[in-house]
Amino acid sequence: MIAIVLGTRPEIIKMSPVIRECERTGTDYFILHTGQHYSYEMDRAFFCDLALPEPKYNLDVGSGTHAEQTSRILTGIEHVLMKEQPDIVLVQGDTNTVLAGALAAVKLHIRVGHVEAGLRSFDRTMPEEINRVVADHISDNLFAPTETARQNLLHEGIADDKISVTGNTIVDAVFQNQDIAKKKANILDTLGLEPNGYFLVTAHRQENVDSPGNLKNIIRGICAIHEEYSQPVIFPMHPRTRKMVEQFNISLSGISVIEPTGFLDFLQMEANARLILTDSGGVQEEACILGVPCVTLRNTTERPETIAVGANMLVGTRCEQIQEGAKEQLKERNPWNNPYGDGRASVSIVRVCNSLPARIKTE
Repeated sequence: MIAIVLGTRPEIIKMSPVIRECERTGTDYFILHTGQHYSYEMDRAFFCDLALPEPKYNLDVGSGTHAEQTSRILTGIEHVLMKEQPDIVLVQGDTNTVLAGALAAVKLHIRVGHVEAGLRSFDRTMPEEINRVVADHISDNLFAPTETARQNLLHEGIADDKISVTGNTIVDAVFQNQDIAKKKANILDTLGLEPNGYFLVTAHRQENVDSPGNLKNIIRGICAIHEEYSQPVIFPMHPRTRKMVEQFNISLSGISVIEPTGFLDFLQMEANARLILTDSGGVQEEACILGVPCVTLRNTTERPETIAVGANMLVGTRCEQIQEGAKEQLKERNPWNNPYGDGRASVSIVRVCNSLPARIKTE
């Protein structure tokens, strides 16, 4: 039996193909939702839009400091794992849910599978980097999305026979959901947008939105791009970002702020944008897969493959660099090849899980 542990909306999206593959193959599994970012009730629309079964367990841990949140998740997951006794626990990415899920499992001598293993920004000031490094080093099966990720793991001394290069499940998710989004999502009509006629922005990372200097510079850069190109700038604003914009009294002149959207609507906005500006790792990948140029509002990235193929550019948070990055990424160029696989990562992951010996249950 597979325990699929998730707690944030990006994890729901990236684990959705794995859940579907478990359903398709009749694999015994259950979903545990920690509620790291929101309660399950807030995330129910994502499960509905993606046609996923409801989680068997909901921890509803909510927000807090890293230690508070991680400890609540750790305690809650431990109780569930002791009851269910799965053969393997699958975690995805680099959140506190991943860290706590992996720790709870390994201390109970339950096999850990890390989906999206081996990503590195080489910036230990990012809490996500700590989470992904620790998770990788206590995992039994590491599902690396690319050869670059595999090499990162090998360089850290992780045994090659633990690593499977599978591609990234986000490719599966984009491929599986793009047709659904075209039929069900009408966000462009709702917002009065034309394909390839607007810029899309996201920003939520703590180091950006909690810093008055960084956030003001990011907004100034985005406003300057709007003035230069005279095209709409759409900013589905994370609640944390909105709170800090108000607290720092930052003007949003020329920026159309909307509420965060569901995945299908957001996928449509990504696919039809002229340019995406973001500090999100997942959005960097999605833009690359969809063939939309991206500017990343950070100094480091754990997705170097997007830069290598020309899909993405790191610009930091200075206003002038953001403007220059946008100008560079808007130049005409040849289409790039998607470096994240053929959309069958979930098939490979579930196949590996099903090939493992059953765990001897404990009392």
